[in-house]
Amino acid sequence: MDGTGELIVSHYEERLEQDLTTIRKEIEELGTMVDRALENAVHALLTNNRDLANDTILGDAAINRRVLHIDRLCHRFVVRHLPSAGPLRFVSSVLRLDVALERIGDYAVTVSRETLQLQAPPPPEIAGDVELIAQQSRTMLRQALQAFVEANVDLARGTMPMDQQIDITFQKVYSDLVGSAQAEARKPSDLFALLAIISSIGRVSDQAKNICEQTVFAATGDTKVPKVWRVLFVDEKNDVRSQMAEGFARKAFPDSGEYFSGGWHAAEELEPRFTRFMDRQGMDLTGHTPRQLDTTPGELARYHVIVSLEGDARPHIDQLPYRTVLLNWDVGPGPEGLDQERAEVALETLYKEIAVRVRDLMETLRGYEAYD
Repeated sequence: MDGTGELIVSHYEERLEQDLTTIRKEIEELGTMVDRALENAVHALLTNNRDLANDTILGDAAINRRVLHIDRLCHRFVVRHLPSAGPLRFVSSVLRLDVALERIGDYAVTVSRETLQLQAPPPPEIAGDVELIAQQSRTMLRQALQAFVEANVDLARGTMPMDQQIDITFQKVYSDLVGSAQAEARKPSDLFALLAIISSIGRVSDQAKNICEQTVFAATGDTKVPKVWRVLFVDEKNDVRSQMAEGFARKAFPDSGEYFSGGWHAAEELEPRFTRFMDRQGMDLTGHTPRQLDTTPGELARYHVIVSLEGDARPHIDQLPYRTVLLNWDVGPGPEGLDQERAEVALETLYKEIAVRVRDLMETLRGYEAYD
């Protein structure tokens, strides 16, 4: 290529990099605006500052304008440069980032609007909880934004696990709110408002994780890793049904979830005929024993889905975590009280029924990727 050609290529690359730098700065400024809105919304709540709450609500208009401006910059970038590979992934990620940041701005508005609806300030213990989860969520958000602006994949991957601690904090806040409602005569409208507030703040971590995933994609091309679902199967004794469901799920869908089982009155040992039956299905339960179910909210919050295979589990659960789904499956009888021949038939029928139920559940959670 001659000297003129090299000059043209150099000029093109320089203009492309300038446009990318502009978009990065816009994202950085938008992130600062959103973080400040969240900070102001929480401060308005904790100090009962209604003027600040109103200012935060009105300030969302500026956030929305900045989002639209960044969208236009991205579309103009595509038209001007017809990018491929890294630049195209970056612009694609920015468009998704815009959505995440706009939603966080909406969460700040929700917190502010609900603050204005409160008849009384939150009690001290709830205020402390809100301050804690807000601090954790904002820390995760700032790290996620820093990772994206700097294209720091290691920081992005190191930030994503923070959402697990925030989930634990969220469950504590939720439990404290329920306890406060039982101990104090607060208006139902205030309880609903506080629930909306902590839910909005807790969801910031979900968007921060999305930002981290877009950082990894923009820098490496690696797409979002499918969610691994944590499923707990429960029944009374954990000696047949819940163990069967756990065993089948582990065998049929090993990469789609993590599976556990327990009983609210765990037996001392597995039903011997059940153990032999499962061995014939290719599942060795040697060394397995029934497990007593830990029903404390903090423990149950570890699971995305809890499945009861023997009646309604709610009477046996102290408090169902806010983000955990409880399913009650009405499955057929087990081998209890039957002679050997009829026990075999009952186990075979039960196994087929549970297998269909577990397949349906995993297809719902993962789609046909569950079979990959």
